[in-house]
Amino acid sequence: MTELLERAVAQAKQLPENEQDTIAAIILEEMEDEARWQEKFARSQDVLAKLAAEAMAEDQAGKTQELDVDAL
Repeated sequence: MTELLERAVAQAKQLPENEQDTIAAIILEEMEDEARWQEKFARSQDVLAKLAAEAMAEDQAGKTQELDVDAL
């Protein structure tokens, strides 16, 4: 466990149980969200590669234009 996490846990231990549970629920939810994101990202590599290839082909065919950020 990192020093920062140890400090956070030590401070959380001083809180009432209901606040500890709230913090624990937030941490667990964040970890679950991250795991879902990693899984989805890992499964999307083929789609991302296909989209990238299509974009590069369109650019090489002259079907794209340079982005003018001032026009946004």
